[in-house]
Amino acid sequence: MVKKTTRDAEVRETEARPIDKWAPPQLLPTPDDRPGWVHRYVRTSTMGEADPMNVSGKRREGFEPVKAEDYPELMSHASVDGQFKGSIEIGGLVLCRAPEEFMKQRFEHYDKLNNSQMESVDNNFMAQNDPRMPMFKERSTKVTFGKGS
Repeated sequence: MVKKTTRDAEVRETEARPIDKWAPPQLLPTPDDRPGWVHRYVRTSTMGEADPMNVSGKRREGFEPVKAEDYPELMSHASVDGQFKGSIEIGGLVLCRAPEEFMKQRFEHYDKLNNSQMESVDNNFMAQNDPRMPMFKERSTKVTFGKGS
């Protein structure tokens, strides 16, 4: 007679979960790193209303929606219908990617623009400054100890 183990006594590999450190859930899943690419979620709609201006602006910047088949770790979030069918879409946001070199150039452009605006504001402010009544004065305090009266 062959002795069988009961089904309850069997331990399946699928039931054995790896013990990791607990972390709070992310609202948007992060794709695995892909060298040479920058990932960003792009808004496709707000409160149920499509936002084609935002999508077309991001496409002109170099972002393109990713295909879910290229990101198996996020396949469960693949869109099954609509404009972004086959892409990863979550709550009005679609996962897009752009070449890292484009994003470096974009950062440099906006950094240069920001610096020129700050320089302009500083120059305008300093042009209105009068030495007789300075708008901007370095202040310092000095503590002395002396004899009381």
